[in-house]
Amino acid sequence: MRVLFTVNPEKSTFLYLVPMMWALRTAGHEVRVASQPGFAPTITQAGLTAVGVGRDVDKWKEARENPELLEASRAGLPSPWNALDDPGGTTWEQTLAAHVAAVETIHHPDNEPMLADLVGYARSWEPDLVVWEPFCYAGAVAAKACGAAHARMLFGVDVFGLTREFFLRRRGEQPPSRRADPMADWLGGYGETYGFSFSEDMVVGQFTIDQFPASLQTEADLHYVRTQYIAYGGPAVVPRWLWEPTRRPRVGLTLGLTATEVFSGYNIPLSDILGALSELDIEVVATVAESEQAGLGAVPANVRLVSYVPWHALAPTCSAVIHHAGAATMGTTMRHPVPQLALHYHFDQPILGRALAEHGAGLEIHTTRATGTGIRDAVERLLSEPRFAERARDLRDEVLAAPSPNELVGQLEELTTKYRGR
Repeated sequence: MRVLFTVNPEKSTFLYLVPMMWALRTAGHEVRVASQPGFAPTITQAGLTAVGVGRDVDKWKEARENPELLEASRAGLPSPWNALDDPGGTTWEQTLAAHVAAVETIHHPDNEPMLADLVGYARSWEPDLVVWEPFCYAGAVAAKACGAAHARMLFGVDVFGLTREFFLRRRGEQPPSRRADPMADWLGGYGETYGFSFSEDMVVGQFTIDQFPASLQTEADLHYVRTQYIAYGGPAVVPRWLWEPTRRPRVGLTLGLTATEVFSGYNIPLSDILGALSELDIEVVATVAESEQAGLGAVPANVRLVSYVPWHALAPTCSAVIHHAGAATMGTTMRHPVPQLALHYHFDQPILGRALAEHGAGLEIHTTRATGTGIRDAVERLLSEPRFAERARDLRDEVLAAPSPNELVGQLEELTTKYRGR
């Protein structure tokens, strides 16, 4: 069958989808990846076939010109998804206004630049299945316009499906005259243009591919199919020092790429943390962006400072890890029986960090509370209390029990047959 993936030009999001793309490709299916033209080099570097649609738009331009606005967007879930933090804390008017703003300032600017061209390409190539990431509603529109089945593929917590569920519940409590629906109006407008009516699957997919284990995921009342998260971070080389066995317990530390590539840097006292960790009889491998290394000063003797190392190669050599609770980092780590300390702050990271701690496979600290002493004490607990390693093994077993992307292909074929043409 022909499978068209549609993604906004966000590298971190695209990387989550690559293993599924290759699973379908190696199963014999034709796979193409559509995005804005300037994103094609990122797609082709992964060995995949790119389709440039529409025009290039720099979505971060305005934010970069307003650092305060950019930094404000960093804390937790932005509107309207932040309603999940306090479902009873907003009125219907506030909820509705948040969804109007999301369409006008996020969804329309993300999707409009490539939507018409994407529909044209989909009608020309006639895919059987369209897979879209949760911000790329253009994929759902293109699928409806050409009669393909379509699915969302998540890159973390399904805050999108949960928020939609919350919105519809609140909407249903209103009298008919007040039941506005900004998403339905926006997507339905494209339906009028391309010859079909709005349906709820345009917001949440006909089904959703979820890469996280059920014990850490919060799901809406939707059709989910689960697969394992397989790490892919682009081209990587295993350094020679990683070949040798460790002489002391190794603790890996990463705070992700987004902190420096999108935002203004790390938001924890990294020098204090490394200093406190030097008090433990451990080896620390800290991946720190080169732009941030100069500000650290003298690095303790037990710290190996690197700008990058493939996390899927480092994590299995560690006795514990410290990270930012990014879904890719957490998903990579949980394939191994390694306890984790989550220092969370951005988007769904607080949700993932709390879920990890509730599971028992690690601990969590919000970065506003992170201190060198607190992190040292947490790492010491992860290394000395056997229950964390035991729960990490249980989490590993749950992850590996799910179908791999290759094993999921047959189910995707069946679902494509079921939903195609609807």
